[in-house]
Amino acid sequence: MNTAIITGASSGMGREFVKLAAQRGDLDEIWVIARRGDRLAELAKEGQVPLYILPLDLMQQESFDRYRSELEARKPQVTLLVNASGFGRFGRYDQIPLQDNLDMIELNCKALTHITGLTLPYIVQGGHIIQVDSLSAFQPVPYISIYGATKAFVLSYARSLNVELKDRDIHVMAFCPGWVKTDFFDHAWKTSKEAVTYYNKLFTPEEVVRVAMKDSAKGKDVCVPGLGVKAQVLATKLLPHKLVMNIWMKQQKH
Repeated sequence: MNTAIITGASSGMGREFVKLAAQRGDLDEIWVIARRGDRLAELAKEGQVPLYILPLDLMQQESFDRYRSELEARKPQVTLLVNASGFGRFGRYDQIPLQDNLDMIELNCKALTHITGLTLPYIVQGGHIIQVDSLSAFQPVPYISIYGATKAFVLSYARSLNVELKDRDIHVMAFCPGWVKTDFFDHAWKTSKEAVTYYNKLFTPEEVVRVAMKDSAKGKDVCVPGLGVKAQVLATKLLPHKLVMNIWMKQQKH
C-alpha cells in the first residue's frame, strides 16, 4: 500500500501536510504521528484517505521502539515522509531553561534523524522526504539561538542526504518557511514575550505547505516560500553574519 508518514500531524503545518497529501490521489493510507491522539482522531474524520493513528511522544525512546515494530509488521511502501515535529523557545541564554534547550535538540534534531533512519528502508524508488526546517537555518539568530542551530542542522542534513539517496531515486528537501501562524508561538512565548517582537510577515500553514508540496514534486532540495523570505535568505549569503545579526537585533529593539 502506498503510504505517507507525517510527524507533528496534530496541528500547524503537519496537519496541513496531512490534508494536502490526502488530495494527491495516489495514497492508500497516511500514518499520522503526534502526542495528542485526540487531535489525530478528529483529523481522521476529515480525511479523504484512511489515517493510521500513532499517538507517539518523540521525546521518549519507547515511541521509536513502537514505530520500528509498526514498520516491521506492516511493511508500508512509503512514498512520502514528512518530519514536521519540533518546537522553539524565545529568550536570552538566561531566560530559557537548560532542559528546554536540550529538549529542542532532542526533538528537532535527534527525533527527526531517528524517524528518517527507521523509515528509509521502507521508502520506495521515487519517494520523497520533506524535512520541515526554518528561515532560521541560514544564519545565527540571537534570542532564538538553540532553535536556529537545530534548524541549521536540519538544512545541512537534508541537503547532504538528498545527494546520498540519488542512487535510490529518493528526493530529500529542506522546507524553510519564515514566520507561520501556528501554535509554535504559544510554546515559544512561554520563556519570553519580549525577546522577539518583530515579525515582518505571517504566512498561513496552507500558503507555505502548498509551496512545499509543489517544490518537492519539482525535485528542489530547498524550499523557501515567499519572495520576501527568499530575499532574506539571499542577504544572509551575501552579507557578513555579524551585520545580519545586528540588523536582526535592531528589528527586535535590542
